[in-house]
Amino acid sequence: MQINLLRIQQAIAATTLAFAISAGAQTPAPAATPAPAPAAAPAADAPAAPAPLSTFVLTGPLTWVPPATFDAGPFGKLSVNGILTGFAQFQTDSIQTDNAADATLTNGQVFIQKADGNYQWYVQAGAYQLPTLSVPFLTAQDTVKDYYGAVPVAFLKVLAGKTTSFEIGELPTLMGAESTFTYQNFNIERGIIWNQENAINRGIQVNQAIGKYLTASFSWNDGYYSNRYSFLSGSATFTKGPHTLVYDGMGNLASTAFETYATPIQNNGAMHAVIYTYTKGPWIISPYFQYGTYGKSYKAGIAKSTSATGGAVNVSYAFKSGFSLPVRFEYLASSGSKNDESSVNLLGFGAGSSGTTITLTPTYQKGGMFMRSDLAYVHASSFTPGDVFGNYGTVANQFRAVLEFGFIFGDNIVKK
Repeated sequence: MQINLLRIQQAIAATTLAFAISAGAQTPAPAATPAPAPAAAPAADAPAAPAPLSTFVLTGPLTWVPPATFDAGPFGKLSVNGILTGFAQFQTDSIQTDNAADATLTNGQVFIQKADGNYQWYVQAGAYQLPTLSVPFLTAQDTVKDYYGAVPVAFLKVLAGKTTSFEIGELPTLMGAESTFTYQNFNIERGIIWNQENAINRGIQVNQAIGKYLTASFSWNDGYYSNRYSFLSGSATFTKGPHTLVYDGMGNLASTAFETYATPIQNNGAMHAVIYTYTKGPWIISPYFQYGTYGKSYKAGIAKSTSATGGAVNVSYAFKSGFSLPVRFEYLASSGSKNDESSVNLLGFGAGSSGTTITLTPTYQKGGMFMRSDLAYVHASSFTPGDVFGNYGTVANQFRAVLEFGFIFGDNIVKK
């Protein structure tokens, strides 16, 4: 009998969040503001400003706001951030079940963590949307319902030594160059390569620092949120100066016919990625390569082994006065043939298809406020008629213009 860890973790996370917010309401001033010293005592040095969330990943040009910190009594010293963003999308050649224009709340989330001591925890709760190139529009309400619930990330972290830690709960994937939520990435919409990966999994993870430049993580989890714990994944990161080199790998030791929005047929395969990032001055340059393979499995409905191979380049340049311009170019191709009924449709464009995309995202940020726009083009090749764009699924190209406007909250909303 499968144990529904999602329901248990969401209940724990929701209770913890409620207690933490209640405790925080009693102490509106952040912990970074020292109490006044007695007149006869020498003035104490003010502690350092709170750092950004330690478990949070930003791969693009957006800058996170330091959290508000407060003493939550038995919960210890907590750090809190929030984000609120709106989203509008305009596209050409939408499919029959989609619209030419849509709008929704992209994110309405709270991030809270205890980041000190041997026992730490992190909770991310609220609404979100996962816009992806070539994928039909889905509201934030439906995304939360169909994917990871109102608490998509929640885990306990245990420090086992100076260089070793363990995490258990609902965890961000170790796979890939793009992260799950819009504000974490170079671009608003995820790419077609990201759409092959998993985003959130449930399991246990060990993290290890090895020497001065190398860190590694290894996880046993349920892959694509399948609630079937037969997945292994790992990541190794080498960082020196402006250079970072990452290898990510994951694979399922079993197969299953179970499928949902969050658990596609890719749950039955293995994937590898190599990512290089150069960060210096106004430049972020990040090319990467990804390969996914899916062996024959009649149980999973895969009658013939297939694979998807692709690569992408993310480049961002930061101008003065808060402006930046990220650009993403990617190409992904799948094996098989549209004339072979046993081939698997991995890309959504038909078996044996390929896709090319380019996305420009002019971005402006000032403090916690940001505004940015995606201008994106998708081209499908070797597609199966009925599986691409337009009313009849026969148009090979689609253009999208997307706008996201939002606010990041933290110590910027707490009175000093």
